Amino acid sequence: MKFWRWLTTPDPEPGLTRRKLGRLLIRVLLFTVVATLLSGLLRLAGLGPYLDTWWGTLIFVLLLYIPLFRFLTVDSFVPRRLAGRGTRQQSDARTQRRRERNRYAGVRKSPPRGGGGRR
Repeated sequence: MKFWRWLTTPDPEPGLTRRKLGRLLIRVLLFTVVATLLSGLLRLAGLGPYLDTWWGTLIFVLLLYIPLFRFLTVDSFVPRRLAGRGTRQQSDARTQRRRERNRYAGVRKSPPRGGGGRR
């Protein structure tokens, strides 16, 4: 169970580290094994002629890739909750800007005073 948690937890470090590449290699190998076993089972079930057509291959690939997309791209996209750790100052500044922006929300502006328009 510890190995599976290590394999499916995103790494918050930026860039391609040796650890990230190793985990990606393991994921791709597991995906390949699952795809091969599934293809073999479908051929044993008599669906081999359909898998040999372009549309059969397309359906097989889509049905396999869509559920396993998140598994294959765990390290590609770091979740916001992990990427934004330790940025308390940014959060406070963002909150302050939002408060200032919403301070006069819904208040109608008065007409220009003093006639300082174009000349």
